[in-house]
Amino acid sequence: MKKGKVSENVYQRSILQQIKTKREEIISGAGLGEDCAIFSFENGVMVSCSQEGTLPVTPILQRCVNIMAARDAEIVAVALTFLLPLDEEEDVLKGAMVEAEHFCGEQRIQIAQAQGSVTAAVKEALVTVTAYGRAVERVSYHTVKAAAPEQEIVVSKWIGLEGTAILASRYKESLLTRYPAWFIESAAGFDHYLSTIPEAAVALKSNVCAMHNVSEGGILAALWELAEGAGVGLTIDLKKLPIRQETVEICNHCDINPYELLSGGCLLMTCKDGDKLVGALEQEGIPAVVVGKITDSNDRLILNDGEVRYLDRPHEDSIYYRNGE
Repeated sequence: MKKGKVSENVYQRSILQQIKTKREEIISGAGLGEDCAIFSFENGVMVSCSQEGTLPVTPILQRCVNIMAARDAEIVAVALTFLLPLDEEEDVLKGAMVEAEHFCGEQRIQIAQAQGSVTAAVKEALVTVTAYGRAVERVSYHTVKAAAPEQEIVVSKWIGLEGTAILASRYKESLLTRYPAWFIESAAGFDHYLSTIPEAAVALKSNVCAMHNVSEGGILAALWELAEGAGVGLTIDLKKLPIRQETVEICNHCDINPYELLSGGCLLMTCKDGDKLVGALEQEGIPAVVVGKITDSNDRLILNDGEVRYLDRPHEDSIYYRNGE
């Protein structure tokens, strides 16, 4: 494709023609000459979030859905912006739009805006997803600021799920020299666990205080963001952080840190009674565990077999170390 904004023909056939899901709240959506979307909401508040990354687009869309679910909000529409390298084929753009529409159709989300540009500034296709949703007006939206001393910290499912799935697919041939095929296939299938809508719904009925989706930078970044955002301390037992054996083995093979690995599908929660929340989640078939507590000091401590260390500021996600080979 030619450098700059994608041509009208490309925009029509590879973007607009792929958008099929419609919502009554969208007064004006994606179209030629339509540079903004217009929404109509009554008796509620508007919520938005933005995420970006390389293709595929589904995990990025899922991340937005998870973030909204943690605020008890429903996504109504998304805006997509694609940046494509100079040598990219149009089929890549069209395929990404077909994939996005499939996901959005299942979630009843309208793609209200979608734009594509070809530029020498990127080496691989990038997409930014901006999501817009609505929620009922309420006293608390369970943001990280709701975390307070004496609350317990609960983690759902397992850390490193999204990163493990990516690594298992990306380095399949290398991993097969060390592990059986079923093991690698199991790890590659972790992307089926990426939705945190079920645990957010349970938590909202179980007096959860704060919710924060674990994503880029892994569980350690999410814990830092929780504590920093609330202005509190915390104490975490490293051994209690839930992790699948597939994640342990693949991270060892790739020489990366699983605690700093992309962890979509894992929800970080705080509440006054962690065991009660864990019980409610497990009744719905969602694994969860109490991993620590919020404290009234400025210390962010990680305990590991009697050793104590301080939680560091977030590092670059460890998946990028392997990416840079």
